[in-house]
Amino acid sequence: MLRKFARISLWMVPIIFVGLTAASLYGAAQTSDEKTPAKQTVTGCLQKGLEPGGFFLIGTNDQHWELYQNSKVSLADHVGQTVAVSGILPKRSAAQEEKSQPYEKKEAGERKHGDFEVSSLTVISQTCSK
Repeated sequence: MLRKFARISLWMVPIIFVGLTAASLYGAAQTSDEKTPAKQTVTGCLQKGLEPGGFFLIGTNDQHWELYQNSKVSLADHVGQTVAVSGILPKRSAAQEEKSQPYEKKEAGERKHGDFEVSSLTVISQTCSK
């Protein structure tokens, strides 16, 4: 009986290990997908920011969006144009927010403010309507 149990244990331990490893990897993939921010699109007038290298957009809903560009998108080429930018709402550290806070307050005024990480840009109009 003991010998039979030992023989079964030799096979069961690797099978259980492989099963648990696969389950944990599947669970980790699910968790990371759930934390990925949803892609969004914002339309408005692109403007040069007060912060060095900064840009912002006043959306069609009159919201101020502080834009963070990636290497694929050149915002400087589209200042003064009505654009649609796609991207995500980034998670910024307290230190990052503190550094840009004075600029954001001057740019936004009384408008609602948000941060936006741009992944693509489409020109809607060569000018901004006021």
